[in-house]
Amino acid sequence: MVFGHGFGCDQEMWRLVAPRFAGRFRVVLFDYVGSGRSALDQYDPAKYAHLNGYASDLLDVMDALQLKDAVFVGHSVSSMIGALASIRRPDYFSRIIMVGPSPRYLNDLPDYYGGFDREDIDELLEMMQLNFSGWASYMAPAAMKNTERAELAKELERQFASRDPRIARQFAEVTFYCDCRDILSEVTVPTLILQCSEDSIAPIEVGDFLHRNLHDSTLNRMTAKGHYPQLSQPDETFSLIAEYLTVL
Repeated sequence: MVFGHGFGCDQEMWRLVAPRFAGRFRVVLFDYVGSGRSALDQYDPAKYAHLNGYASDLLDVMDALQLKDAVFVGHSVSSMIGALASIRRPDYFSRIIMVGPSPRYLNDLPDYYGGFDREDIDELLEMMQLNFSGWASYMAPAAMKNTERAELAKELERQFASRDPRIARQFAEVTFYCDCRDILSEVTVPTLILQCSEDSIAPIEVGDFLHRNLHDSTLNRMTAKGHYPQLSQPDETFSLIAEYLTVL
């Protein structure tokens, strides 16, 4: 069972969920290049100018560990990284669990609502460029929600602020400008979509779109608020994943 983290974070974001599966699965955690404890000198701006660069790294991890028929759990942008990787090597995957996924963050109205206008993303990237710590303190509570639990937003802010600003900005640009809608029909691996409530990053319309366009998919709407249910509601996150895997 392989866990992939989202933008601005690292594998520690799974610490409340991943260990619970250790009795049933071999649990694999990793950091994408440029995140966490990865080797920053291996970061190649050209390679990571597209999500395919991260998908290649995921496949390298799975190949090095000789994993086949693995369950991949991807948070946020990792969901699309996992989808891209599964198209190239479907034999590596038995199931994909997408937590707060989005194939396209930008609106393409009237046919598609992703949650953001281009001006929103442009302003976000400009803020990262001019005031990285200010961006982290602004973005963390907006993404986390759960205002009654301020410690969650503070943890996320620390995660964001600890990233290399240059790498984080490029990852943000690649993430928020990506458009993976056209590859969804190529995904053959059964998929669970966990849709958070009050998610400012991936609204409910996005979960519905994915469910309609992923051939063998199951959509579960969570009670967890915000974009990080593995922190705010780890019990619910674990239970929904475990139930899906048990039923199948």
